[in-house]
Amino acid sequence: MGRIVGLDVGERRIGVAVSDPTRTLARPVTTLHTTSLDEITRLTAEDPLDLVVVGLPRRLDGSSSAMTPRIERFASRLRERAGLAVILQDERLTSVEAESRLATREKNWRVRKEQLDAAAAAVILQDYLDAHPRGIDTDPHQS
Repeated sequence: MGRIVGLDVGERRIGVAVSDPTRTLARPVTTLHTTSLDEITRLTAEDPLDLVVVGLPRRLDGSSSAMTPRIERFASRLRERAGLAVILQDERLTSVEAESRLATREKNWRVRKEQLDAAAAAVILQDYLDAHPRGIDTDPHQS
């Protein structure tokens, strides 16, 4: 069973997180200072992966934000290029939660800012893992 990768896609950066082999815990890995699909495709080719979980931005009321269509297109292109299942996971308030978690152990705001995207990706992935205990739901068209 391959790991699951989580992505927090922003306008200029992508936070990356990965599950443990048992698909129980998510951990932040890195922040890519690009939104290039080439970099993500290369990253997904390095490790056996079964699934990519991409954070889907929405407003607090659940409606689409300005970024929602862009992320949906990104996920669709990633699905085609990487040949992997790609799931969209609601990411409302994940950055707030990630910032809160980081603040408890890292007092330097500059360091926190650098780690925030990867930490948000870990929150997105952990939300997915908690909702799908064995990673059973791999419908690539789920949103």
